[in-house]
Amino acid sequence: MEFRRVFDTIPEQFDRYRPRYSAELFEALIEFAEIGPGKSVLELGPGTGQATDPVLRTGCDYHAIELGGNLFEMMNRKYGAYPNFHIVNDDFITHDFGNRKFDMIYSAATIQWIPEEIAFSKTFALLKPGGTLAMMLTKGDYRTPNEELYQKIQKVYSAYFKPETEYKHVAFRYTNAVDYGYTDFEKREFHGKREFTAEEYAAFCGTHCDHIVIPEPYKSKLLDGLRETVREAGNKIVFHDTFVLYLAKKPCDR
Repeated sequence: MEFRRVFDTIPEQFDRYRPRYSAELFEALIEFAEIGPGKSVLELGPGTGQATDPVLRTGCDYHAIELGGNLFEMMNRKYGAYPNFHIVNDDFITHDFGNRKFDMIYSAATIQWIPEEIAFSKTFALLKPGGTLAMMLTKGDYRTPNEELYQKIQKVYSAYFKPETEYKHVAFRYTNAVDYGYTDFEKREFHGKREFTAEEYAAFCGTHCDHIVIPEPYKSKLLDGLRETVREAGNKIVFHDTFVLYLAKKPCDR
């Protein structure tokens, strides 16, 4: 199974433990792109809605495309009652959007699963002149809050992190958007904090794509080891989060 498809095997766990983004990030995004009623938005791979609510609640004409069938079903259960909510279960790489154009296209830790040339050229073609491309991701730091705990966790990984298929995902170069016609490229950062109990931390780690594919008995040993390590450290692990938002515009004359 492709790494980009493994999240669909754990929709409930994914929904509960994947990080959300800061309110300040969405305020900046919505203001920058001037999103609200009368504006059309496309979210790439929304998962179970980690970045959906604030945009959907602006009253915009919200559209999403989700690769995973189980994630698609959960999105429909959560948001299907909203009259401005629309979603299709398909692959962005091959999906035909017809003549539809959008004022904003955005991705929350999704666009990096798409080959760069397709990601930037197709989003550019789908945007209206003057439209916004927004790309966000979370960088979680649990080393700074507790170096000793961090080192103990690394020992657990050294012993049990043995995925059957090596994760060889090439780093996505967000700054390359300008090579495909985008202008006004900028990067903004926002900050937050998460705290997990030992049980919650193990469950969160179990949502990482390269953890999902670890065969038994190593997967259970890894998660048990992480759980026990955090439990021994006071049953708490803290993450200092940096929420990164990349913004770019399609020129008004294109």
